[in-house]
Amino acid sequence: MSDWDFLHDMHNEGFSPEQIADAAACGYNPWEHGDWDNIEEFIDDEAGWDSSSEPKNPTTLELWELLDELVETARNYFEVTGRHLPIYGELGELYGEAKYGIKRHKPYTRGSDGKLGNDFVEIKTISPFKSDNAVLVKRAGNFSKLLIVKISKDFEFKAKMLDRKSFGKGTGKHIKAKWSE
Repeated sequence: MSDWDFLHDMHNEGFSPEQIADAAACGYNPWEHGDWDNIEEFIDDEAGWDSSSEPKNPTTLELWELLDELVETARNYFEVTGRHLPIYGELGELYGEAKYGIKRHKPYTRGSDGKLGNDFVEIKTISPFKSDNAVLVKRAGNFSKLLIVKISKDFEFKAKMLDRKSFGKGTGKHIKAKWSE
């Protein structure tokens, strides 16, 4: 059984495309545990958790160094296993933070991925194995800028920042933005 077979199972069980996309983005099926009200049974002991410390604010240099290490790990993993690590969305966001200075929101914040000045920014990544050069963005999202990060098969990064206004009005649930050189 492949690590990604659960996505087909989710489709067969009637999960929505958004739920399947969320599961693919995080690399596991968040709905497989059923009733999340009973999640405490999975936690042995809360002692030792350092919940009072705030995450540090990394410097731009630290972000670039971290990005280099993660890209090297993803590259090595692919060379050894022939598989891609499910981290390209995170790599795209980290690239946006390092290159553009986007201040990312806390994990799982809905509507946008971060803020750049007064603008809310949604970051979408085109991974090396994606067959088309387009991304889908929820029209309901709270963002005024869209950053598209494209990662090539050689793990080279390119990015484009687009204004939401450039997409025009529409009635569909998603905006499809294409990457063009």
